[in-house]
Amino acid sequence: MADVNPALDAKLATLPTEPGVYQFKDARGQVLYVGKAKSLRHRVRSYFQRSAEGSLDPKTAALMSHVADFETLVVRSEKEALILEANLIKTHRPRYNIVLRDDKQYLHLRFDLTARFPRLQLVRKPRRDQALYFGPFASAWSARQTERALHRFIPIRSCNDFKFRNHRTRPCLEYQIKRCAAPCCGLIDEAAYRELVEQARLFLSGRSEELTAQFRAKMAAAAEALDFETAARIRDQIAAIEATLERQQAASTSFADQDVIGLYREGSDVEVRVLRVREGKLVGADRVAVPRTEAPDAEIVEAVLGQYYHPGRFIPAEILIPMDLEDREAHAEVLSERKGRRVRVLAPERGEKARLVALAQENAAHAFREERALEAQDEALLEELARRLGLPRAPHRIEGYDISNTMGRQSVGSMVVFERGTPARKGYRRYRIKTVEGANDFASLYEVLRRRFRPDGKDAGVRPDLILIDGGKAQLGAAVEALRDAGVPVGGEEGVAVLALAKDRFVGSRRRVGRGMAGNPGETTTGERIFLPGRDEPILLPPTSSALFLLERVRDEAHRFAITYHRELRRRRALRSVLEEIPGIGAARRRALLEHFGSVRRVKGATPEELAAVPGLDARSAREIYGFFHGEKPARTFEA
Repeated sequence: MADVNPALDAKLATLPTEPGVYQFKDARGQVLYVGKAKSLRHRVRSYFQRSAEGSLDPKTAALMSHVADFETLVVRSEKEALILEANLIKTHRPRYNIVLRDDKQYLHLRFDLTARFPRLQLVRKPRRDQALYFGPFASAWSARQTERALHRFIPIRSCNDFKFRNHRTRPCLEYQIKRCAAPCCGLIDEAAYRELVEQARLFLSGRSEELTAQFRAKMAAAAEALDFETAARIRDQIAAIEATLERQQAASTSFADQDVIGLYREGSDVEVRVLRVREGKLVGADRVAVPRTEAPDAEIVEAVLGQYYHPGRFIPAEILIPMDLEDREAHAEVLSERKGRRVRVLAPERGEKARLVALAQENAAHAFREERALEAQDEALLEELARRLGLPRAPHRIEGYDISNTMGRQSVGSMVVFERGTPARKGYRRYRIKTVEGANDFASLYEVLRRRFRPDGKDAGVRPDLILIDGGKAQLGAAVEALRDAGVPVGGEEGVAVLALAKDRFVGSRRRVGRGMAGNPGETTTGERIFLPGRDEPILLPPTSSALFLLERVRDEAHRFAITYHRELRRRRALRSVLEEIPGIGAARRRALLEHFGSVRRVKGATPEELAAVPGLDARSAREIYGFFHGEKPARTFEA
């Protein structure tokens, strides 16, 4: 990847400096690689910079040659980034990541509250039981440090159940160093021990203020009773709590499926981001497209709840929103009916859920800035294209056309639409060529454009700024003739600009822009020629030009769309041709077979009984079809 894709320039320019996770994707949106970064801006930019310099190792160079897009998620710390990276790698199993087979889990601390005297234990895989789990911890060291710190000021037992049930008569060393209250020897009753468990739960839940308030009250009481030794010990416990408390927000042990909605706006421009938490793990984020609106934030969130969670979309058990709504419970009831079980819509104000909402808000703000930068770059790119080609205005709507056939058979045409430099797939159209016999791309192109600009056509009221034809001067001439015959003005302030993009005759070579060629003298160009009406010589642009890159994208997308449709028609024809060979099976029955089974392979594998179940087929026809594919009649007869 010698040159950075111009479409990614704005994304690179707006990368945040916070820690987070990045995902490199290919042109189909498949995740190729997941990585973590202390600074997303520095880390992600370094890939593209080193790729341009050719200083990447072979594996990374292979990765970057397939990267067409990237996505980032901002988190609070490097540890959260580490855990989120692991979650995403397990979810997507990217090709360029190392995916271990043993699938180890991060350590958690577990409290089994069903036990009479619960103990704290380290586990790797939380289970769906009645125990409380805390974590995950980014390393075994941090988990064990947290466990040791807790035992220093909350003396709950750490021995396993076998040792605890051994009915000791003397407490062990842990009691002597004040790290266990010795419930095994009856030195603490169950109620007092439960108080210790509650303190440990507050500590591990991150509720440090509530816990330290309890300890400060005890310290004050001890000091008032002149028990300064106890007061000093409690003071040290408070210091230990404040120094060692560790919480992670990148994952949760609640096993809950949650969606977290974040919203950011500047005036009427709004960005909505939905973080997806599955089984307690943050696994990704979705962007919700919201049009420009002056509606209040609450109304936007209500629209997301009502429209984003349409039938067929997964609805989690909990949806966290950034503000309370008057009809929040009504939305929860509607979503519960759609899901078939209870759904809670919450507007948390404190705790872990509130921190998740804040994280979603932060990611929405980052996505907003990224989107605005992309729009500014797109506008600059279109202005550059207009300047390079001498167009009267920036081409905000570009339509690309291509023809595809095989030796003149199954000829089709395609139309793709780019709006502000981005594919607008709702505007795509496919055409089956009806008036042309044989391989005549010029006549086929003429037919497609005449049908596109019919006064009574579906898109009659929409006029593009630029039409791009895949081909050379001959294809350009056919396109101009079709437009003029359709009454569409070509060129000028009021007309439609038209160009043809063709591969250079000297593919693979490089030559300088010279006399008679558009472009800056001395520029190196290769690969593509741009033909405009009324010009004898093509325009040649530098291979690194962003304007040329956009034209190539439109041309390649039109070619892809045309050839995909052509292959689909060929496949349908191949299916019909096989069934047409079966004696006594007409068009209606062939259609019924394909609608029932979906493919010829399934028709071939069907039993006579299954064939006879197709509407319109009797037992005799079913036996004929079975015999055609298997070379024999079925051994027994049956009634349909």
